[in-house]
Amino acid sequence: MVTAVDVTNPKLPRTLAVGNYKSHGLTVSDDGNRGYVAANSGLIIIDLSEVQARRPNPEMREISRLTWDTLTIPQVALPVTIDGKPYLVEIDEFSGDDSGAAPKSSGSRVGAARIIDISDERQPRVVSDIRLAVHQPENRAEIAGDPGASSPAQGYAGHYCSVPRRQDPGIVACSFIASGLRVFDIRDPEQPKELAYFVAPAGPSATAGPPSNYAMSSPAFVPERGEIWYSDGNTGFYAVRVAEGVWPFTASGAGRRAGKCLARRSPVGPRNVGRVRLGYTRRRALRRIGPRPAKRGRLVYRWCVRRSAARVTAVFSSRSARKGRVRLVATTAPSHRSRTVGPGVRVGRLARRFPSFRRLGPGLLRAGPRSSRIFGTRRGKVRFVAVADRRLLRNPRALRRYVRRAGLGG
Repeated sequence: MVTAVDVTNPKLPRTLAVGNYKSHGLTVSDDGNRGYVAANSGLIIIDLSEVQARRPNPEMREISRLTWDTLTIPQVALPVTIDGKPYLVEIDEFSGDDSGAAPKSSGSRVGAARIIDISDERQPRVVSDIRLAVHQPENRAEIAGDPGASSPAQGYAGHYCSVPRRQDPGIVACSFIASGLRVFDIRDPEQPKELAYFVAPAGPSATAGPPSNYAMSSPAFVPERGEIWYSDGNTGFYAVRVAEGVWPFTASGAGRRAGKCLARRSPVGPRNVGRVRLGYTRRRALRRIGPRPAKRGRLVYRWCVRRSAARVTAVFSSRSARKGRVRLVATTAPSHRSRTVGPGVRVGRLARRFPSFRRLGPGLLRAGPRSSRIFGTRRGKVRFVAVADRRLLRNPRALRRYVRRAGLGG
């Protein structure tokens, strides 16, 4: 079952809705309107917009389902955006057999991982698989006697994957149990390739077999140090550093088609417009975003957008390089959207997609009473979309000042 819980008041959490979906793992889109269920039958995409809008008696509606030939036990589907296009990175755990039974010790079928294109969420499709040679059916019998392969909860299979961030993550790191930690370059989602690996020193087995690797955790990342953290069920916690120059990618290599401008298509999340996020310092913005700003002022950084005259603008709280943080991110790019609402769209559609919108002043709307998204309007159309931090949203006069600094009137 999928249960939505309101934790606005952490001392009094309350159930908002329950969906009859057999979930093994659940993730939610940045805007809170979509759920991605890793179910025993495969992937289920569900509509959570009624829950997110806090409508009375909200329902979770199924949008689509997807399965695949190598399915074992789907673990989790991670939503990411690569070069402005939405995908899921999904991982199956353990191995099974052709009857569908799982887990099996050294089963002939290994689910491993895959990348799923969800740009058409009603017809999601697998665009690539993330696998090792030991996962292929023709090699399963040969490795059946290897250390750790005799346990149905171990062996050469997958368990968890994670990404360093959702927007243009660059890599995915996976715990592949007896194969240790494996890192894949996913900048080209249709042709992922292994980039790095770490096999821990073999230790006494928790499953009473011979010493082996037992990588099971969801890896974590420290990009500024080039580190990936994970734990092995036999030998404990590891902080490993990727070889210098391999990862993190340089700004020029942040995306396979990165160029000098931001992606033409990007989601507007609760704290970001594409790669540009609230809370970034100037140093972090330059390090994490990739393309360099086309304009760097004392309070404003501005990026170009590919194949467009539009701009993405970040406004900082202070002129101090150390203290100043991004408090407002605004975009004028028509394909930078939230719930299909972006610059150029008529205000009527905005009202339908955001029925709880609030007016903050002339030509300035807030998507909802708790939302961080704002829309600038003029003559019945949306001029810009932006996200602002909570303190700024509580002070309309200061918010209009930041909008003016972004060069958008206000």
